[in-house]
Amino acid sequence: MGKLALLGDYTKIKTGKLDANASSENGKYPFFTCSKIPLEIDSYSYDCECVLVAGNGDLNVKYYEGKFDAYQRTYIIESLDKQKLDVKYLYYFLDMYVEQLREMSIGGVIKYIKLGYLTEAQIPLPTMKEQREISDILDHASTLIEKRKAQIAKLDLLIKSQFIAMFGDPVLNPIGWKMKRLKEIVKIKSSKRVYQRELTTEGIPFLRVSDLVSRITCDTDICDLYISDELFDNFIANGLVPKANDILVTSRGTLGLCYIVKSTDRFYFQDGMISWLKKQEHDINSLYLAYLFQSDFIRKQIDQVSSGSTVNYISLANLSDFKILFPPLDMQNRFAAFVTKVEKSKTKMQQALAQQQLLYKSLMQKCISANFSC
Repeated sequence: MGKLALLGDYTKIKTGKLDANASSENGKYPFFTCSKIPLEIDSYSYDCECVLVAGNGDLNVKYYEGKFDAYQRTYIIESLDKQKLDVKYLYYFLDMYVEQLREMSIGGVIKYIKLGYLTEAQIPLPTMKEQREISDILDHASTLIEKRKAQIAKLDLLIKSQFIAMFGDPVLNPIGWKMKRLKEIVKIKSSKRVYQRELTTEGIPFLRVSDLVSRITCDTDICDLYISDELFDNFIANGLVPKANDILVTSRGTLGLCYIVKSTDRFYFQDGMISWLKKQEHDINSLYLAYLFQSDFIRKQIDQVSSGSTVNYISLANLSDFKILFPPLDMQNRFAAFVTKVEKSKTKMQQALAQQQLLYKSLMQKCISANFSC
């Protein structure tokens, strides 16, 4: 059985000193910011084994041992005595505790945590032998998850390689495929405005950008706003609801993600935040077009036209003028068939990954508790 202790009594906590823009390309050392993925930097200020906690924005936890530097709002947490608190065990505790930190975070647009939220945290302290056993078990589980993620990443690379093999680099267009403006291929629309008074607590899901991003990236239907069936039927009658194989594009915040509408979908979406590509021409495959939007070819066009002082957005006019690589339809269809086949394998792997992650969280909860029972 482990005792509960205040984290501040067993750790030394400091923050980085640098601005987020202190990073350098191809730097020698990791530069930890609030992002999940560390940047790089040419110099280092710290050389230790520690846990790093993002102090604002996307709260996350990382373990590192070696030379590095850190953003001024990143907490650097070291064990005062590694014979009493194992750093890897500390990492796994904080990786679990981060959910509570998110609930406690304060602030307006950008949430942040106070130092006291860390120092006052109560950490179970089993014996060192038990701490290391827990770390070994969770290391193994974490390694299995990372291997599964790597397999999924390889499938994404496989699709990218197939695209290049069939069509060449769209930026260079070495094969000389025809180019068209997006407005020549699809009709580009936004939805009809839905007013606050028209939103309900049940009915037809009303998607904001964040809801659509969740559908695209996590395949989850997260929605807490709705419109009435009557209003939705009115939109259908007036041709204002996307049909199967139309494409929705995120146009504010997270830019350029594509969702291909399914025949079974029943939802409406936020005007001005999500753009609607309505198929007008039979010579474009929706899956091909959606994949092209994730290529560097389109991403560069997005970067060139995106604007906004606080949140980036793409106007319908700018979206309409995007250049689209336009190979023959039969080649688009063959590429789409390949993607569909790979995506089936990817879906199975993602389901397996989700199950592994659930088991990992359950295992972590079981192991890191006041009553050690792993």
